Amino acid sequence: MARQWSEGHSTSILCVGASLGPESLLASGSEGGEVTVWSQEGNILGRLTLPGEEDSTSVVFSPAAPSRLYVSHGDTVSVLDPRNLKGPVEGFQGAGEEEINALALNETGSALAVADDSGAVRVLELPGGKVCRTLRRHTNICSSVAFRPHRPNNLVSAGLDMQVMLWGLQKTRPLWTLSLQDVAEEEDDHQQRPGQLFNPPLAHCVSVASCGNILGCAAEDGRVHLMRIGSGSKLEQQGVIKAHSQGASQAHFVGFLSHPYWLVTGGNDSQVALWDLSKHPVVIPEGKPCVTAPQCRKGKNKAKRKEQSQDKPRTPQKVEDEKEEGQGEDEAAAAGAEEVMEEKSGPKLSISHGDKVNWLCPAVLKGQPSVIVADQSSSLTVYPLTQ
Repeated sequence: MARQWSEGHSTSILCVGASLGPESLLASGSEGGEVTVWSQEGNILGRLTLPGEEDSTSVVFSPAAPSRLYVSHGDTVSVLDPRNLKGPVEGFQGAGEEEINALALNETGSALAVADDSGAVRVLELPGGKVCRTLRRHTNICSSVAFRPHRPNNLVSAGLDMQVMLWGLQKTRPLWTLSLQDVAEEEDDHQQRPGQLFNPPLAHCVSVASCGNILGCAAEDGRVHLMRIGSGSKLEQQGVIKAHSQGASQAHFVGFLSHPYWLVTGGNDSQVALWDLSKHPVVIPEGKPCVTAPQCRKGKNKAKRKEQSQDKPRTPQKVEDEKEEGQGEDEAAAAGAEEVMEEKSGPKLSISHGDKVNWLCPAVLKGQPSVIVADQSSSLTVYPLTQ
């Protein structure tokens, strides 16, 4: 049964994050700079309003230091101690060139990626917050960013220019770029019906499975676009699941179920869904014909939207050689890609939430696999992920 966590905020909740471990805490951020820390039972452990009262757009716990919680508000990242919410213990002013939409930490907690409205992604060294890389290739708002597990120098970004990019941090150009607009147009050429309307696939939320090789990106066309990264960090295959009847705002791989390819999604159709992608052709490609990946090009849409996301760091593993750094950004155009496929079996769990989804946070709460949902209200809703 769904549970409500209330009285932690007075404004609409925009983001939720969970720390790692059995005694993990949860944090939520809302409009007006509010930050609340919760126990696994939903008890409020601390509340704080950040200086400036700008919206709290992303909250991320350090995987290496449970006493450090990173919160973005305006162009600033504040570092909080979640066990003692009395004010920022550190602040990175101007961490973003413009308002920050999303934060992501690598597995060791030594690098923080910051995605902002200018389209730039900045990478900050931790501790200290020194900017060590600025990645500029998005032509519109960068809405989401995620590090690849087991590849500490690989970063994925997605934006409202309808582009998904894989970066090698030794260089300031992407290893490859995939245009979701081209993917959507290619599919719609085959499937469009008279009078059917399509939203542009503005990319809202990108997530990487714990294996490090499968990406999911929630987009405004209601689809979740899937990508598989092959050897040399090339884009090997891509496909879609038609997840929502309106824009898909959230997609997060769930790292604590039976395999790494469970994905939870949320959308503007007020639905929350759990998908088993273990048999999807992008995940299990053997024997499938490949076609040329769509040519990459810059999106023309300049619409300003505020949909943010983050991805959760996963368990560290031996780092592989960084051979991918020699790959050029045009690799995607030449790489083989799976013909666009949809998941025909539908979601394994479908929840009618009743309100547009702002954020989803998968978490194990007192041993129960769960998803925490933030919507337009000032309360959180917790659903069990029973398979």
